[in-house]
Amino acid sequence: MPTETIGEYEIEYSGIQLPDSEDWGASLAIYGPSCNPMHRNDIFPSQRVAVDTVFHTEQEAEAEARVFAISMIEKGRKKET
Repeated sequence: MPTETIGEYEIEYSGIQLPDSEDWGASLAIYGPSCNPMHRNDIFPSQRVAVDTVFHTEQEAEAEARVFAISMIEKGRKKET
């Protein structure tokens, strides 16, 4: 599961193979800042995103989950200003 830090957020994104299918879904979790380094503050719990879309490869699903995460983080930053 790829993990990436964008600003103060940590994202985990992955492709999950769909049941009884060769296709993949996109999964994402976003963690925000925490005052305790031993605790992760999940602000977007792990779940499937882009639920109306199936992907032919795991890499395509991961890429879509990452795009979704960046979009959510940017929207959150705009609300803060």
